[in-house]
Amino acid sequence: MSKPSSSAHTGVSRVSVKRRVALIVLLTAVAGSLTYPAPANWVIDQTNSALHTHFGHIEKPFVLGLDLQGGTHLEYEADVSHLSTDKHASALDGVRDVIERRVNSMGVSEPLIQTTRSGQSWRVAVDLAGVKDVNQAIKMIGETPILEFKEQDNGLQRTLTADEQKEISDSAAEAKTKSDAFLAEALKDPASFESMVRASTDNLAAKDQGGDLGFIKDVPEYADIYNAVQDAQVGSVLDKVVDMPAGDAVVKVEEKKDTGEEVQARHLLIQWTGASQAPTSTTRTKEEALAKIQEIQKEINAGNFADLAKKYSEEPGADTSGGDLGWFGPGVMVKSFEDAAFAMKDGQVSDPIETDFGYHLILREASRRVQDVRVRVAMFPKIQETDIIPPSDGWKTTDLTGKQLSSAFVDFDQRTGAAEVSLQFNDEGAKLFADITKRNVGQPVAIFLDGEPISVPTVQTEILGGKAVITGNFSVNDAKVLAQRLQAGALPVPIKLIAQQSVGPMLGADSVRASLLAGLWGLLLVSLFMLVLYRLPGLIAVTALGIYALISLAIFKLLPVTLSLAGIAGFILSIGMAVDANVLIFERLKEELKTGKAYSNAMEEAFKRAWLSIRDGNVTSLISTVVLYWFTSSIIRGFALTLGIGVIISMFTAITITRNLMRLIFTPAVVNKLGWLVFAPKKIEDK
Repeated sequence: MSKPSSSAHTGVSRVSVKRRVALIVLLTAVAGSLTYPAPANWVIDQTNSALHTHFGHIEKPFVLGLDLQGGTHLEYEADVSHLSTDKHASALDGVRDVIERRVNSMGVSEPLIQTTRSGQSWRVAVDLAGVKDVNQAIKMIGETPILEFKEQDNGLQRTLTADEQKEISDSAAEAKTKSDAFLAEALKDPASFESMVRASTDNLAAKDQGGDLGFIKDVPEYADIYNAVQDAQVGSVLDKVVDMPAGDAVVKVEEKKDTGEEVQARHLLIQWTGASQAPTSTTRTKEEALAKIQEIQKEINAGNFADLAKKYSEEPGADTSGGDLGWFGPGVMVKSFEDAAFAMKDGQVSDPIETDFGYHLILREASRRVQDVRVRVAMFPKIQETDIIPPSDGWKTTDLTGKQLSSAFVDFDQRTGAAEVSLQFNDEGAKLFADITKRNVGQPVAIFLDGEPISVPTVQTEILGGKAVITGNFSVNDAKVLAQRLQAGALPVPIKLIAQQSVGPMLGADSVRASLLAGLWGLLLVSLFMLVLYRLPGLIAVTALGIYALISLAIFKLLPVTLSLAGIAGFILSIGMAVDANVLIFERLKEELKTGKAYSNAMEEAFKRAWLSIRDGNVTSLISTVVLYWFTSSIIRGFALTLGIGVIISMFTAITITRNLMRLIFTPAVVNKLGWLVFAPKKIEDK
C-alpha cells in the first residue's frame, strides 16, 4: 500500500503551500523595501537606466515624535463646566481645530494635537516638533478662539496730530544722524562692515546675520536698495545712504551674479469673442480680429507704435500708456508672448501673436542683462505714519461676537440640497445682528475667526429673529468644519496650561541610539533562546520574527505611526511577545510527538490545539492596548498603538508564516534525516 503524502494530513496540497510561501516572500520583499529602501532604489535606478523608464524612488521616512526630533510639548486643561455634557466633545474639537490652524500658520511640520478625557476633565495635548521656544509656542496658541462679525469700513482715517508729526520728524532726523556717522566709518574700512553692524544694531536677526540680506532682486521691500547698487563694485560700501520708508540704510555689496536677460516692450492688443481672457462684451470674430491686426501691422513701426497702440489697442489703459509693458524677464508673460518677445531684436515689431487675450503686435524696445545682488545692510529705522495710525484692512468691528452666538450647525438648502451653515444668536445677538444687516443691505458682512476672514456673505435683506445662513460652494465636510469653527468661537472654552516640556534634539538622538541598541539586543537574545531551546523549528520562528519586524516597521511608515520613545518601547516589547505563540506551538508539538503521531499530523494538531491559547492571550493584550489608547494621553497612546499593531502582526506571523514554512520544509524525508533537530530522535514515517 502506498504511503499518503503530507497533504493528506495537513489538508493543504504541496502546490498550495508553495504558493503561500511565495506570497510570504513577496510580502517580505515589499515590507523590506519600505523599511529600508536603499536596495530597492538601486534596482529602480538600474531599471530606469536599462529600460529608459522613469520610476520614482521609494521615499517614505519614519515620522519621529517630539521626544526623538526635539521640540515642545504643551498640555492644557479645558474648562467646560459651563457647558452641557453633550457639547463638551464638539467644543474641544473646535479648540483643537483653532490651535491646529494657529500652529500651521507658524509653519510647524506635522503638529500632533489631541484631545483626551480623563474622568470629568478634558485636556488638549500639543506636540510641536522642531519648536524649541516654549514661550513662543504658548503665545502662538493663546487661550480661547475669537469670533467676530465685521462690516465694511468706508470712513476716512484720522490725520496725524502736531505732536505725532514732530515725533516722525525727530525720528527721521535721528536716523539720518546715525546713518551718516555709520557711513563715514564704513567708507574708511569696508572690511569691518559686518562687525560694525553686529555692534551697532539692536535688531537680533540683523545682529546674528551681520546685516546680510542675501540676494535681493526679487524682494520688493528692498527695491530701493537694489536700484541704488546697480553700478557699485563688489566689496564696496555705497557712498550714500539709501532713504527707505522703514529707515535709512547703509549698504555694502557682497556679491553679484548674472540671472539672465530682461526686455523692454510695448504691445497692441486686438481681442475676439471666445478668447478665454477677453471680456464678454467683445463681439468681433477671430477672423475679423486677425484681419484688423494685419491691417494695423502694415502701417506700424517702432516710431509710431505708441501712438497707434493708444488709438487701436483694446488693452485697458492703453489709450494713455501706449501699450508700455516696461521691463520683464522670463516667466512673467504668457509663453507664446514671451517666446516672441525674447526671440526678436531690439527695435523690431512682431507678426501677430495669438494668446488667450487675443492677437498682439509686439515692439521690443530694448534688452539688458540682469544681475542679482547680495548685500549687507546697516538699517537705522525711523517711525512711520503707519506705526502710529495702522492702515485699515477695510473692515471695522461691531459689537457682535461669538459671545452672542448660541449655536452653529450644518444644514441643507431645501431647493438645491446644497450644504450651508445655520447660525442662531441669543436675544442680545439677534438685536445686534438685525441692526447690522439693516444698515448693510447689499453689502458684505465678514465673519472673522482669530483675525482671519472665514466667510464674507453679502446681506440680501434685514434679518430678524437671530437666525442666519451662510451659503457658498460648500462640500458637506467644508460646511461641517466651518460650523465647528463657529461653534468653537461661540462656546468659549477657556484652556489653562498645566504642563510644558522642552525636548532638545540631542536627547532625541541619544534616545534613538539607545532604543535601537535595546531592540537589537532584545532580538538577538530572543533569537538565541529560540535556537537553543527549539533548534530548527526555532530557526524558522526566528525567520518569522524577522519578517514580523519588517512588516511592523513598514506599517509604521505607511499609516504613519508617530514614533516616540514610548512607541519604540511598545515595539520592542512586542518582539518578545511575537514568539509567545511559537513557544506554545512548539511545546504542543513535543507533546503530540510523544504520543507517537506522525510528524505532519503532530504539527497540524499542535497548531490547532495551541490556537485557542494564542487567541485568548493576544485578545487580552489587545483589550489592554485599546484601553490604554482610548483613555490616556498621547505619550501612552504611542506605546499602545505600536504594541497593538505588534500583537496583531505576531498572530499572523506565528499562525500563517511559521506554519507554512514548516509545512514546506518538514517533509517526512527531512524529518527522518534531521531527527533530534526537529524533536524526532528516532526515524519516523508518516502513518
